[in-house]
Amino acid sequence: MRVYEELFIVRPDATEEEIDAYIEQVSATITASGGTVEKVEKWGVRKLAYRVNKRSEGFYVLVVFNAGAETAKEVERRMRVTDMVMKFITVRIDERLKKIEKRRKAREKRAKRRPAPVQAAPAAVPALPVSPGAPAAMPGAPVAAPAMPAPAPPAPEAAEPQTAESES
Repeated sequence: MRVYEELFIVRPDATEEEIDAYIEQVSATITASGGTVEKVEKWGVRKLAYRVNKRSEGFYVLVVFNAGAETAKEVERRMRVTDMVMKFITVRIDERLKKIEKRRKAREKRAKRRPAPVQAAPAAVPALPVSPGAPAAMPGAPVAAPAMPAPAPPAPEAAEPQTAESES
C-alpha cells in the first residue's frame, strides 16, 4: 500500500451534486480494490493559471488515499474518460513522508546524545569607584571619564626682526 494525492479540476459549471457523486465514484473505486480514502478536500472554484478547454476557472478537489499502484492507474484512467474532469495529477507522497520521518528520527537521536545545556551563572559586574558625596551610578548609565590636565597654551611666536624696507 502506498499513499497518493489525487488533485483534479472539475468544470466550474458542474453542480455540487454532480461533484459529490463523482467524488463518491472515485472513493468507491479506491475502496473496491482494497484501498482507503484518508481525506477529501473541496477547494472550490479558483482561477486557472491558463485556459483549459476554453475555461479560465475550475473547481479543485483533493483526494488523499492509500492503495496499490494498480488502483492509482485505474483512478487515472477513469479521470481521463470523464468529461467533467478538465485536469488531474496523481502524486505518490509516501516517499516524501518516509524522508520526513527519517529526518525526524535522526534529529531525535542527535538530541539524546547531546548533553543537557549547562546554565551559566551571570557574570559579576565590576564595582565602579565612587567618590564620597557623589550620587550612586545607575546600572547602564554612562560612566564619567577621569579628568585630564588641560593642554598647555601655545607658545607666542617669535617676532620677526624689522628691516628698513618694512618700516617705510
